[in-house]
Amino acid sequence: MLITLHARRTFLLAATGLALSSAAPRLRAQPRFDKNPFTLGVASGYPQPNGIVLWTRLAPDALNGGGMPDAVVEVTWEIADSESFRNVLCKGVERAMPELAHSVHAEISGLQPARVYWYRFHAGAATSAVGRFRTAPAVNAAQDTLRFALASCQQYEQGYYAAYRHMAREDLDLVIHVGDYIYESSWGSTLVRSHGRREPVTLAEYRDRYALYKSDADLQAAHAAFAWMVTWDDHEVSNDYANDRSQYLDPPAEFLRRRAAAYQAYYEHMPLPGWARPRGLHARIHTQADFGQLARVFTLDDRQYRSHQVCARPGRGGSTVVKGSDCPERLSPDLTLLGAEQERWLHGALQQSTARWNIIAQQTLMAKQTRITGGEQGYWTDGWDGYPKARERLLGHIAARKVSNPIVLGGDVHNAIVADLKLDFDDEKSPVIATEFVGTSITSQGPNEKITETALRNNPHLKFSNGTQRGYTAFEVTHAQCHARIRTVSRVTDPQATISTLAAFVVENGVPGARKDGG
Repeated sequence: MLITLHARRTFLLAATGLALSSAAPRLRAQPRFDKNPFTLGVASGYPQPNGIVLWTRLAPDALNGGGMPDAVVEVTWEIADSESFRNVLCKGVERAMPELAHSVHAEISGLQPARVYWYRFHAGAATSAVGRFRTAPAVNAAQDTLRFALASCQQYEQGYYAAYRHMAREDLDLVIHVGDYIYESSWGSTLVRSHGRREPVTLAEYRDRYALYKSDADLQAAHAAFAWMVTWDDHEVSNDYANDRSQYLDPPAEFLRRRAAAYQAYYEHMPLPGWARPRGLHARIHTQADFGQLARVFTLDDRQYRSHQVCARPGRGGSTVVKGSDCPERLSPDLTLLGAEQERWLHGALQQSTARWNIIAQQTLMAKQTRITGGEQGYWTDGWDGYPKARERLLGHIAARKVSNPIVLGGDVHNAIVADLKLDFDDEKSPVIATEFVGTSITSQGPNEKITETALRNNPHLKFSNGTQRGYTAFEVTHAQCHARIRTVSRVTDPQATISTLAAFVVENGVPGARKDGG
């Protein structure tokens, strides 16, 4: 029998300034809508062999608070074996609650492994768009192939989401998004559209910012086409934040209230399971998922628990580029990007993994990227170069435990990068421990060619780097190989942009390090 988990607890967020009303909202089982309430589309996420999370949000006036009454609304979901819905396999009812912006996170079980399903929602007389997903293979299945796309960094004002339109036409099992789903700030040149609002600080403002991004038809198409796994980076809250410290050194209690509002809005707009719902000031988002015996996928959180960036500019938090000799604090073993608890969890899960491929999805470039500043080596402190001992701990663990085929995924730097990961990046003879693929941005402006060329020249472990083109990376993982195609659009400022493969790489089973793929 199919089970839907819709009995969820309501809790107060008084410590965050997000306190809910003590009066229980009334139930409106069959509402009437003057406008389409499914303006933000549908999504699925976190596929399991027997289940999935289905998402939607009722928002007839999406850009102005949602336009919903202060009432609980019943939403019906259906799952079928075809897009026509002639044969509905199962259905259930969720309650869309005001305290979650009338979002729905239906956690479904009882499905069959490695199977494609279609789904939709109903509220009153309204029916949503149709979405599809594929469940994960059975835990012990000898799955032949896993196909997924890597995406990140989609500044709304800097381009159109043509990359997502093309992604939706790929043959994929999964999309992995590694952060900067929204941007809180306006910046960059050649803007093609506008946020139209100030930088969000409150829960209501973050909700409206997500609604703006999710109103894009191409983004909705990619969500409707595949299941997603997600993690956040900094711009879902505020640029370069680290734990409880903002870039502008706001009082920690004040900043944590803002962060809690941002985390709440993130949960409300993503196809996340109930365990990821924020609890007070915090929200766990890191997890793992198995795809048969072929692959284990990890999604990490490198913002919520990290140590503050060292050697910040006077009166500021956040990142900077420092000369190595000017910032010995950078080498402290006490610094952590993931936090001690998440580090222990990741080390244990990697050690226990029996998957052929171990795919670690995190936010940014893990490989060392030496910069030359004033004739001396320089390092950017917001990425792993600001936490080199934490990087050594992770790569050392992977090497010591002989983790099978580690593939590290990243985003953040708006640059497509392919790199060898080593314990000693300064020694060309140091063995390759893992392979890294950093995706370029969906839209966000990248570094200029001179910076990229300098990075390639000074970092021989970087095998490829291109920051001038926007898009995503598509992967096909088999027992023998991991293929990666860097897919880029012709012009990010053109909503009808075409797409092509900029470069392709392959990693062989048992041989860390990528090589150009001519196939």
